[in-house]
Amino acid sequence: MPSKDFRYKQNRVQQLRGFCYAAADGSISKAAERMYLSQPSVSMQIQALERELDVTLFERRGPRIHLTPDGELLFEMAMPLVEQLDALPDEFAQRRGNIDQGRIDLAAGWSTILYVMPQFVERFRSENPNIELKLHNVTGAEGLAQLRAGHVDFAVGPLLEIPEDIDFHPIVSYEPLLITAPGHPLSKKENLSLKQISKYPFILPPRHLSTWSTVDSVFKKQGLPYEVAMEVGGWEVIKKYVELGLGISVVMSICITGGENLAVIPANQWFPNRTYGVVLRKGKILTPQAKRFITMMLPDFV
Repeated sequence: MPSKDFRYKQNRVQQLRGFCYAAADGSISKAAERMYLSQPSVSMQIQALERELDVTLFERRGPRIHLTPDGELLFEMAMPLVEQLDALPDEFAQRRGNIDQGRIDLAAGWSTILYVMPQFVERFRSENPNIELKLHNVTGAEGLAQLRAGHVDFAVGPLLEIPEDIDFHPIVSYEPLLITAPGHPLSKKENLSLKQISKYPFILPPRHLSTWSTVDSVFKKQGLPYEVAMEVGGWEVIKKYVELGLGISVVMSICITGGENLAVIPANQWFPNRTYGVVLRKGKILTPQAKRFITMMLPDFV
């Protein structure tokens, strides 16, 4: 009678899929959920793979598993193969001329979903009514994690720094604006300086988001102290509290409609423009549906 190890060797695709999913999620149980298998089944597949290759692929640190150097090498080699196999049904449908159905998972932050994406989503849904589109509302760090784990096809948003395993394709840039309540002392000053701005309390998004780190970096580089009076989520909320005179803020030009009761001051002499773009993991095999969406945003995308 064939041994259990022999049986598990016969399904190399499942072995590699279980290994790659576990590596991406840092959890064998999560890999098992994605594969609709029991955790012991996935563990046995990974153990059979380790025995055959005569390596240790994971080490445990607390509740999570982490790749060994051998595991990192195998993950780098195997993940593109697994993704290509996972994308096979859609690729096959494309070859047969049917890519008008399927699903796209897209990660983006709240401001991106609210201000940048509507025009693209509206057009894509109009032209592709049978392709399901799911927008995952996440922070930048969460979006990168989902991208690396293979939970989303791609992400859209700004990147202050581009990691080595990530490709960034710019779509559009927006200028920074300083906003205050009407009649605020800053709105009446000519030749405004960053030192003058630093004397007034700010209203900013949560500190784990990019706006906070950008503002913090600018003032620290100039050696200027500043105060954050309020921390609230979303530019619409920030604009409301600035209108009430509870503080000043820095926002991007895309969120200003002209209907706000605000004083708006160009701020690109102090703060950088923010560029939004398509964020991809290097080596990621895109589905035909995801390629179609990206090409709509970036006609020159290859």
